[in-house]
Amino acid sequence: MAADHTHVRPWRMITRRQSRKIRVGKVEVGGDAPITVQSMTNTLTSDAKATLEQIRQLEEAGADIVRVSCPDVESTAAFKTIAREAKVPLVADIHFHYKRGIEAAEAGAACLRINPGNIGSPDRVRDVIQAARDHGCSMRIGVNAGSLERELLEKYGEPCPEAMVESALNHARILQDHDFHEFKISVKASDPFLTVAAYYQLAEAIDCPLHLGVTEAGATRTGTVKSSIGIGSMLWAGIGDTIRVSLAADPVEEIKVGFDILKSLGLRHRGVNIIACPSCARQGFNVIKTVETLEERLAHIATPMSLSIIGCVVNGPGEALMTDIGFTGGGAGAGMVYMAGKPDHKQSNDGMIDHIVELVEKRAAEIQAAQDKADKDAEVVAAE
Repeated sequence: MAADHTHVRPWRMITRRQSRKIRVGKVEVGGDAPITVQSMTNTLTSDAKATLEQIRQLEEAGADIVRVSCPDVESTAAFKTIAREAKVPLVADIHFHYKRGIEAAEAGAACLRINPGNIGSPDRVRDVIQAARDHGCSMRIGVNAGSLERELLEKYGEPCPEAMVESALNHARILQDHDFHEFKISVKASDPFLTVAAYYQLAEAIDCPLHLGVTEAGATRTGTVKSSIGIGSMLWAGIGDTIRVSLAADPVEEIKVGFDILKSLGLRHRGVNIIACPSCARQGFNVIKTVETLEERLAHIATPMSLSIIGCVVNGPGEALMTDIGFTGGGAGAGMVYMAGKPDHKQSNDGMIDHIVELVEKRAAEIQAAQDKADKDAEVVAAE
């Protein structure tokens, strides 16, 4: 039995904002659905093979939804193959061209990323909305501080939360006037303060699902920090139904960071959560190198579970009480392995990494088997 580390205490509870639920293909967004994690391909969409390969990497990392840019007819032509072979629903980013929206909907897009007020005449807007309705597409209205409408910049003098929210609501109104309600909204900026303020105002103004992100956040380290502060603070306040961490890095890193943010807030769990000390002169083994190696070797584990790696006995036993598996100490060439919060056996430092990997893989298989049985039993009961 696993350690009892899943109990939600009052001071850890997050009450999510009540939003209506929409669908992006087979994935639910909003309402009581799990917060989804997204990324975007950076290959040429016209190169279907390269784009599909990147989508598969994102799927393996746990992506729930992937966005694909469709700026030209060659891209929407390739999109049909890409959408057919992808395992996750795809969002087609059609920029400003209404024909790309129609083509992407026909090609199998689960969602269109579009600002309806920017694609031209009312007839064009109506045609895109009709294509989305005919092919079961939802939409994402995406407002960015860096590309606000000229009239709003003239009205407010600069990008500000009020301008971003007004832009978003103007676009939403167009869809609502056509009785189309399968949409979500984002209001992103590269400044976390501006981003958070805009989302707080938007959350009060409309009940649609919100797609969170701090846009153009930067390289892996700085972008992760910015995104964690911005996205994390909004999620902590209960705002947000789907997220994208925008990094100038491999898109797979965006998925990893996204799940780490959700995991740190207890909102969603995927893979092994490693709790580790920062290391000090008391450490009985090289904690930093050990954790780095374990993160690499356990990256394939999707089953939610916890692992503590502590270099000495000061905090080690206490942390191990709260994790599925723990290793503490390492003094005199060996340490104690904890299973489900209890001391289980001694293990030498030399063989510790291989041993822990073996224990984690075994425990993950047991947890998954139990979950599969529970799901099967539930299906049988439902059928009766």
